[in-house]
Amino acid sequence: MRKQSFSLRSGQNVYMVGIKGTGMAALAEIFQSRGLNVTGSDVDEEFYTDRVLREIGIPYFNGFSVDQIPLNLDFAIRSAAYGTEHPEVAELLKRDVPLLLYAEALGLLSREHSAAAVAGVHGKTTTTALCGTLVQALGLPGTVLVGSAVPAFGNRSTLVQGHDFFLAETCEYRRHFMNFSPDRMILTSVEADHLDYFKDEADVENAFCDFIATLPEKGALIYCHDDPGARRTAMRMADQRPDIRMIPYGFQVTGSGKITKIQSDASGENHFRVEGLHTGFRLRIPGDHIILDAAAALLLVLDQFDSLGGCSLDDPEIQKSLEEGIYNFTGSRRRSEIIGESQGILVMDDYGHHPSAVKKTLEGIREFYPGRRIIVDFMSHTYSRTAALLDDFAKSFGAADEVILHKIYASAREVFNGKISGKDLYEKTCEHHKLVRYFEEPEEALPYLKETLKEGDLFVTMGAGDNWQLGRSVLKSLKETQS
Repeated sequence: MRKQSFSLRSGQNVYMVGIKGTGMAALAEIFQSRGLNVTGSDVDEEFYTDRVLREIGIPYFNGFSVDQIPLNLDFAIRSAAYGTEHPEVAELLKRDVPLLLYAEALGLLSREHSAAAVAGVHGKTTTTALCGTLVQALGLPGTVLVGSAVPAFGNRSTLVQGHDFFLAETCEYRRHFMNFSPDRMILTSVEADHLDYFKDEADVENAFCDFIATLPEKGALIYCHDDPGARRTAMRMADQRPDIRMIPYGFQVTGSGKITKIQSDASGENHFRVEGLHTGFRLRIPGDHIILDAAAALLLVLDQFDSLGGCSLDDPEIQKSLEEGIYNFTGSRRRSEIIGESQGILVMDDYGHHPSAVKKTLEGIREFYPGRRIIVDFMSHTYSRTAALLDDFAKSFGAADEVILHKIYASAREVFNGKISGKDLYEKTCEHHKLVRYFEEPEEALPYLKETLKEGDLFVTMGAGDNWQLGRSVLKSLKETQS
């Protein structure tokens, strides 16, 4: 990929290959808000982003053809899902149109403004969404890009309230975040993941260190002190970059940034305080890990607000806006998302696909719903992750009463090597959990669930596979048989 160096200008024409992807559709909206003329193409399949693109009036083609690519383009963007052999991508290269990957386009936006990055192996999406709800509540003139749809943003993944700053979720895979140029950064967690690319946990940590090193003098690193990897990474960089402001947060930290959990109640609220902020907060999403995400968002947004010259924590209006922003947060798509309830059975869905995320999410659900029997349906994502973290996955379901497992959901970038399967995860999980069942395909579990689910149960689908559809099938079946 050729490195591009140019600035965004109103009136530029941009074409996006893979425009229906969550991030790509978000970029399209941001470019349009800056006065660019956006068009694009994607597969002839309906996604939630079709609605978003139609609502904001961005034209696009269903299906790919070199004949539909406009002639007068200033630049183009392609999703990482489409390589240089793709017909439209090949045609753009043939025409010598400047062509960016999604991560490079994100980086381009970060260099146009003051920018903030949310980084970490897990917790990025929820933390970024919380940042966005606070930016929205405070009325700050910035743009926020989240890796999932957020109800408060009209079920879009973008909030556009101005262009004074840009706040975005960034991805460590293949070091994509190195394209981004942040002034501020949240670091939620650092541990082994994406082991089809990274060699080991140390390699992951080195990547995050390299990203932190891009912060400018007096830039801010807001890091989770409670996460061993994030803390270790921050301490390494504190020695190397004493000019960076290190801002820890967590239940275990002392001083400013310390979180005190007041209570978690059956009404579905977490009550907590953050040292240095003159108010308490109520959060309606389960789990201490979500409280950590909320604290990080508060610290980042307030630091950004302060840089704009308008932040006074003694101002009762600001306090009220912060409280309301946290309280009104209802999550984002596939993050502890309540799909529905029928016959007294609550159906949820969560994207957690790393052992730590699975464990923390289930523990949070258990705390919020202590009287419910929890049945988790998990579909592991990628052979490489499952093989590398097999023991951790097997031990991650402790807060659930019953576990249902399936085949591994393969990534488009890998091929089955015969060394690991869903059955291996099932057998290992049986060593740590007393009630585990296996169905090769998610929908094969539906007859069993129809028989076993009863009033008071909580059924949650988890993972980055396609088992989320099973939750919808369960809910549909419950509603059809409701008397």
